[in-house]
Amino acid sequence: MAIDSQHQPAADHSHTDELLASALRMVVMRLARRLRAERSDDTLGLSQMSALSSLMHGPLSPTALAQAERIQPPSMTRVITALEARGLINREEHETDKRQSVIAITSAGRKIVEDDRVRRKVWLAEILETLEESDRHALREALPVLERITNS
Repeated sequence: MAIDSQHQPAADHSHTDELLASALRMVVMRLARRLRAERSDDTLGLSQMSALSSLMHGPLSPTALAQAERIQPPSMTRVITALEARGLINREEHETDKRQSVIAITSAGRKIVEDDRVRRKVWLAEILETLEESDRHALREALPVLERITNS
């Protein structure tokens, strides 16, 4: 859906922004769905895969992992339990506070995340190769805006 707001009167900008929001939502949802279809291990839930990805940066406490994933601690407890049962994470003692634990990814978990990233990256790179240079340029230009939206 093409939206041209340059030629719209000021009063119509809010309507144009609503159309843009709707179109952007649909495109992002479809792209996310398509990227999920390229997952390397479809036996893992999306929350489980996302938690593993977060742990690639280093061990985290269960609370910090829940905050990073923006889910409630009880939900994260279920994710941790499932990942631990599959040997994809280890629960370790906290260095300074023995009452706490930290969650670390195992080599098996790391391999799943790396394989998943490669598979999705290859799929997306193949799609991008089919685009005109002007389309790839437009996507490069849009990336900072999309990142700001994502981080807001």
